[in-house]
Amino acid sequence: HDTAGAGVASMLAAAEAGADVVDAAFDAMSGLTSQPSLGALIANVRGTEKDTGMSLSDIGPLNTYWENVRQLYAPFESGQLSGSSDVYVHEIPGGQYTNLLYQSRQLGLTEKWPQIKKKYAEANIILGDIPK
Repeated sequence: HDTAGAGVASMLAAAEAGADVVDAAFDAMSGLTSQPSLGALIANVRGTEKDTGMSLSDIGPLNTYWENVRQLYAPFESGQLSGSSDVYVHEIPGGQYTNLLYQSRQLGLTEKWPQIKKKYAEANIILGDIPK
């Protein structure tokens, strides 16, 4: 996931370390609690030994398609507008982060979001720092 905004850098580092495959999403569906941007990865490795053979113009039509589809689902978005580097503190997985944020807003607890994340981290430690 790209919750902290470091996903592209992580995928590039994984590729440098020898990963054959990394996970990415079309730009319109990327970032935040989704995967890092496919377009950014393609652009970053272009002209290197890791060049994907794809170009931004190759994925452009698909990205446009997903931008339009995503508009249909806008009412169901979590409301997260930016990355959150405190994921390194609370360790809430991306999908769970999105759901918990949405649920807290639906319950009128928006102002308590920092405390909710803190309690999640505390519960995680009490439960043995479970793998995520």
